[in-house]
Amino acid sequence: MSWCITPVTATLSIIFARSPFTQYSEGHAFMQVIAFFIVLGQFVHMLPQQVKARYLLWIFFLVLVAPYLANTVWIEITRHSLANSFTEVQKHPVELLVQDANTKFENLLSKQSQNYTAAYSEYQRRYGIDPPPGFEAWYEFAASKYSLVIDDFDTLYESVSPFWKISGQEVVEAMSAAKAANATELWACALTGKTAETQCSHHNRSFDRHFASTFDRLLGALRERLPDVNFLLNHLDEPRALGYASLPYLRTDKYFTSGPLVKFTSTAKRYSWNALTKPCGLQQNKTAVGAEEALATYGIPFVTSTISALDLCRHPEYRTMHGLLMEPTPFNLIEGLVPVLTTGTLSTMSDILYPSPAYLEAEFEYDEAHDIHWEHKANNLYWAGSTTGGYASDAAWQHYQRQRFVALAQNLERNAYSYLREKGGIIRRVKSSFWNNKLFDVTYTRVFQCERTHCNKQKAYFNVRPWAHKDKIYRSRLVFDIDGNGISGRYYMLLASRSVPLKQTLLREWHDDRLVPWFHYIPVSQGMEELPELVSFLTLTKVGQQIAQEIAEHGRIWFSQAFREADFSIYIYRLLLELARLQDPERLAI
Repeated sequence: MSWCITPVTATLSIIFARSPFTQYSEGHAFMQVIAFFIVLGQFVHMLPQQVKARYLLWIFFLVLVAPYLANTVWIEITRHSLANSFTEVQKHPVELLVQDANTKFENLLSKQSQNYTAAYSEYQRRYGIDPPPGFEAWYEFAASKYSLVIDDFDTLYESVSPFWKISGQEVVEAMSAAKAANATELWACALTGKTAETQCSHHNRSFDRHFASTFDRLLGALRERLPDVNFLLNHLDEPRALGYASLPYLRTDKYFTSGPLVKFTSTAKRYSWNALTKPCGLQQNKTAVGAEEALATYGIPFVTSTISALDLCRHPEYRTMHGLLMEPTPFNLIEGLVPVLTTGTLSTMSDILYPSPAYLEAEFEYDEAHDIHWEHKANNLYWAGSTTGGYASDAAWQHYQRQRFVALAQNLERNAYSYLREKGGIIRRVKSSFWNNKLFDVTYTRVFQCERTHCNKQKAYFNVRPWAHKDKIYRSRLVFDIDGNGISGRYYMLLASRSVPLKQTLLREWHDDRLVPWFHYIPVSQGMEELPELVSFLTLTKVGQQIAQEIAEHGRIWFSQAFREADFSIYIYRLLLELARLQDPERLAI
């Protein structure tokens, strides 16, 4: 008999070690409970007849299963409550945000210029000046590539417009000063328009992270149409250029009166909030508060304006919510009017944005062969990654963006969460400690960027799992994307997939003008207070599931239409025209 009971005991141990709460679907969790019941029955049946109190094993089984059954009941109550709390008349805040986003995207498409004359006039209307030399050839190239975006390059123009305050010669001098400084981590690049070839140099590096080859790849079809342009590229993941308004020696009528042309400050592994928010008291607050902020969210902070959500000056609470603002590694600021090209930047900074070369690397390319259809995906939220985003030298790591997200998704603090429920015909925000673990498949797979003590503390605190293949992300309907040290390189593969991206970020990117939140992706606030209600609505209600699938499809289609390599080329072509005009030695300051 012992030879029979041994494998049964081993099987019972394996099943017992797997919690039904951590299974990615209700079916898997239920089958695990049934398997435990069957194997336990076999175990009890094989026990010798003289063994007394066998019923204690069944009581033990009920004690273990009771929390799972209670949780299942609560899930059904939540599903029923959500389904009956909102109607066609009284809609969930997500429904209202999606309706508004649909209108915005329709307007984005319908208002694009259809010919060169209209594009020229629209440029003048938006920016109050004529387009740069070569604009007509740019338009013809964009039209030949069937670009759906012709006019919406506001992020690009806003990043170059501050340089109108200084002359072209002063721009060249500022670039030379930045290039000459040691340890600036800038690549000095030169594009030859006739051959459309780019050469980049660095004072102590040889590998340029594919910068030059990316420009060559995207601009190869534009030989003899491009101007000769020099530009500076940021080598680091983190943004670099801090707005000119933070310099105490800057006058409005002249670039600078005394001191160095460019000022360099390192805040690596040090609190950086104060340095990054210097411009808040000096520059005008350009944040537009849209009418969408008037939408009823019942006290749960759904993101109603991404412009506002990214604005450091409007959110002093961010000072203890993001690793880049607390203890970045590394972080070398450049103060002064220096045009530096960066892949992602903060609201107070003046980096000029361009598409990240990482988006074109094989590691981050979408592979449709590994994606699956919506109905076969797990009905949960997935994320797996590392502890990048800030350096952990003390207990402050608990407040970094990634650590807060994983702690929330793994319910490590057992907090009370905010949900929307109907009581007496009125929608209210309620607090509850209820947490549906099956809706979250979130883990760390690597802990680093920390001192040994705090690496060990994080490994002990989080449920760290082995490395996960990058394509596992396609198995879930909801996929999370979050800042690391800089932008997230996996974002485009999520947009291109059949899953819906939930995006939390503080970084602006080149594509912000062409992506509509709540239509192409779902924005998530830095505080993430809305996340439990948001995920519950998107997974547990028919309306929410339909919305999630529609947003996934919108993002997937738009990615194939507006994020092609041709669209990267169109953007960089226009960027180079603007840079060439800025550094024209004959251009005067305005």
